Amino acid sequence: MVARIAPFLGFMLFIGLDELLGFLAGRGMLSFTPADRMLLYPLRAGAAALLLFWFYKHYDELRWRDLSHFRNTLLSLGTGLLVFVLWINMDWPLPFVGGAPRVGFDPELIAGSGARTALVAVRLAGAVLVVPLMEELFWRSFLLRYLVDNNFLKVEIGYFTIGSCLISALLFGLEHHLFFAGVMAGLFYNLLIYKTKSLAQCVFAHAVTNLALGIYVLTTASWHFW
Repeated sequence: MVARIAPFLGFMLFIGLDELLGFLAGRGMLSFTPADRMLLYPLRAGAAALLLFWFYKHYDELRWRDLSHFRNTLLSLGTGLLVFVLWINMDWPLPFVGGAPRVGFDPELIAGSGARTALVAVRLAGAVLVVPLMEELFWRSFLLRYLVDNNFLKVEIGYFTIGSCLISALLFGLEHHLFFAGVMAGLFYNLLIYKTKSLAQCVFAHAVTNLALGIYVLTTASWHFW
């Protein structure tokens, strides 16, 4: 259990720290600019990556050879691209959430082209290589099965119940600042694991989504998606 929760928890703790420092800065209690906040991302992604590396031997269900199944991999590619297209067209905020518009990860706030390039590279690498692995291990490998049986290792990958499917998708939505897009993505990734019975396929689909979104953000400067 710890091996699948720890990388996700480490990532989320840095998000919490980011929000706390931003809150304190907004009330004049701390000098902490949006540019400073972006410097936390390498620490966030780095902490998750280190924990994934530390626990990697525990991920027996992560079978990369599954990607050699051409039809499933093609389905995963299509799923990842479909989630991306829907995501950028579902940027609807929750109606009861106020506050200032989301700035997102805007590298234009960083002085110096070298620093900007490095941060963009880290942000993209984190989104494509770290986040899909970390999130799929937590959501599809751990929680989706834990909601069926607290001894989740007894539950096969891709075992379906309507309750676990809907609850995990709703919680996946709450993790993201775009709630409705998050729920949609959670449902599609759930459906993919039910169809393929492969965590590796879900990681691949998630990586495709994040890569497509990253390219879109960088080419359109739609920083609020990051």
